[in-house]
Amino acid sequence: MSKDEKKKDDAKPEEGGKKSKKKLLLIVALVVLLAGGGGAYFFLFSSSEPAAPKPGTVVALDAITVNLTDGHYLKLKLALQATADVTEKLDGSKALDLAVTQFSNRTVAELSSNETREAQKTELQEKIGKAYDEEVMGIYFTEFVMQ
Repeated sequence: MSKDEKKKDDAKPEEGGKKSKKKLLLIVALVVLLAGGGGAYFFLFSSSEPAAPKPGTVVALDAITVNLTDGHYLKLKLALQATADVTEKLDGSKALDLAVTQFSNRTVAELSSNETREAQKTELQEKIGKAYDEEVMGIYFTEFVMQ
């Protein structure tokens, strides 16, 4: 065998060894990349919003009368939508107090339009939710009479 043939024979195993190392390195890099991508997807795109509470019982409260301006009044009856997590019956006194504060000394004109009434209801619902530590998920006006 000539020297050139020996060099070719010697070179073949080395090239094969380099190719298998490259394949191994490529596979390892691909696995790491996929694992990193999967982890990033899980942490970035997982739902970070808390699940919406499930509705529980509805507690109807007694009607209250609230003084409006110019000798008018509002008869208001509320119902509280509790979450399913609530085990005790809700005491409506906090909600009624907040409703009196919300609607006292308003004008009939202020509360006559549907948009204004809905805005007042939304604001009252936020206050009641905070007062009851998010145990109340909604409120309903079962009576809303102005005179």
